[in-house]
Amino acid sequence: MTEWIRYPICGSKTLDRIRKDTVLKKYPFYCSKCKQEILIEVKDLQVTVMKEQDALAAEQMNL
Repeated sequence: MTEWIRYPICGSKTLDRIRKDTVLKKYPFYCSKCKQEILIEVKDLQVTVMKEQDALAAEQMNL
């Protein structure tokens, strides 16, 4: 089973699809309709928007 990812800010359907076993971390997600980019995480078909501060903190921990 696959699902289309909708862009969380404007709600438009994107060209990206995810499956139940898809796992993404700190994925730069771009919307061609509203011309914005955010970082998302995906697990078990649930899309979570990362705050910029969370992304910076995660990068610093991995150094």
